[in-house]
Amino acid sequence: MTIKLSPSMACADPSSLGSQLTELAEAGADLFHFDVMDGRFVPNFGFSNDIIRALRPLTQVPFEVHMMVEDPERYCGDFVRAGADIVVVHAEATRHLHRTLLEIRQLGAKAGVAINPATPLSSIQHVVPLLDMVVIMTVNPGFAGQPFVPEAVPKVQELRELINSQKLQIDIEVDGHIAANTVPALVEAGANLFVLGTASIFKAGSNPAELLPNFRTIVENIETQNIG
Repeated sequence: MTIKLSPSMACADPSSLGSQLTELAEAGADLFHFDVMDGRFVPNFGFSNDIIRALRPLTQVPFEVHMMVEDPERYCGDFVRAGADIVVVHAEATRHLHRTLLEIRQLGAKAGVAINPATPLSSIQHVVPLLDMVVIMTVNPGFAGQPFVPEAVPKVQELRELINSQKLQIDIEVDGHIAANTVPALVEAGANLFVLGTASIFKAGSNPAELLPNFRTIVENIETQNIG
């Protein structure tokens, strides 16, 4: 599948979100990743629907909203109306995953599900046909800069095999410590969508828009080597 890069705006400079977003869009970002956190499902807080609404007019690049909140079905409509193109909910956070995914689709957005490092793929196998995206967390969610969880790699491979066996077109996104040294195994396993944070383009003192094309080259070269 096509390689896609999704800058994590939670790692951007909060004082210049708008300018960084537009610069990254011009640099070729395929999506923008927005973390929504409630201080309960994860011990941190993230973007509100008001921020999504304020940033939405700045670019046509799709917005994906990663809802790290308990009972996310309460808020899906608010974020779709604010401008989210893709809404991702955690399998661990909703009691009725099937119904929640159907509701996201009925709202007119694409539907995704995320699973934490300790969560098995069996928790989502019965809703795979409803999905546009699966997010495999490669760190424990809530904070940037955490160490990569290598056990996520075979999970990505297992998921890609499941998707291929059903002849579906579903993006496998990986989120957490995506860097030059962690990407090769993830590409080989079948991931095609990468959330970019502090380990890749939002490094201290760097220009994310300058680093984005370089990182794309790294990932695409790895993909080419695997195909060859």
